[in-house]
Amino acid sequence: MNQKLIAIDLDGTTLNTQQKISKRTIRVIKALQDAGHLVTIVTGRPYRTSFNYYQDLDLKTPMVNFNGAYCHHPQEKNWLPGYRITLPSDVVSELFRLKHNDKVKLVSAEVDDSVYTSSHYIPYPDFFPHGPSQAKFLGNQAFDQEATCVNVFTQDKYLQRKLEKEIIADYGHFVEVRTWGGFAPCLEIVSSGTQKAMGLEQVAKYYGIDRADILAFGDENNDYEMIQYAGMGVAMNNAILPLKEIADDITPYSNDEDGLARYLEDYFNL
Repeated sequence: MNQKLIAIDLDGTTLNTQQKISKRTIRVIKALQDAGHLVTIVTGRPYRTSFNYYQDLDLKTPMVNFNGAYCHHPQEKNWLPGYRITLPSDVVSELFRLKHNDKVKLVSAEVDDSVYTSSHYIPYPDFFPHGPSQAKFLGNQAFDQEATCVNVFTQDKYLQRKLEKEIIADYGHFVEVRTWGGFAPCLEIVSSGTQKAMGLEQVAKYYGIDRADILAFGDENNDYEMIQYAGMGVAMNNAILPLKEIADDITPYSNDEDGLARYLEDYFNL
């Protein structure tokens, strides 16, 4: 079997609903790496909330964050194929105005290694891995910097869908708006044309891996292009229906049933 590049989303795919990686998944990923295959994380999450999973899996590969807006190598600071794509400061400033909606719990802007927030709300336990002091709280201050990603956390999925339509209508030429597989309703907003397949392609080129030898796993609409790009695009059993419809295959089991690990065990005869 040719060397494979295995691209894994985190929330809703590699992580269970408790945002943990099972021992079985860790064991399978290690076995694949020992067999000479490559595993890379491709996620909408910031680096600060995904590096712990990178360590848990003992990865040595580049990582893709912010749905393709940031491609880098955690172990090589000046990794040349890396890149970072930012949103214009005027668009970020306008998006930050969404904080005035009383059903918006948090607007956050990711700038390099800093995160600026509109409130003290913590959307999920490891949003600030080293505590809320990591955040730069803006309160009523305006925000006018370029950002890699703007996240809008809402009270419910109804508002999430409503705001998604409004943002696309107002800023569609400048932004990509995606949802994620975590439990807190969130819109992930990056620069127009940015998506996970861009980062995955960069990693594949770096290792000289053909598209036919790429397996990609995901569950949400931010995985759409990555699933299409991979030679074998696999939707999780718990994935949204549109992703299942374009995937090459679907895992028999969900992320709470070790769906990723069990699929890889069967595919690679582990």
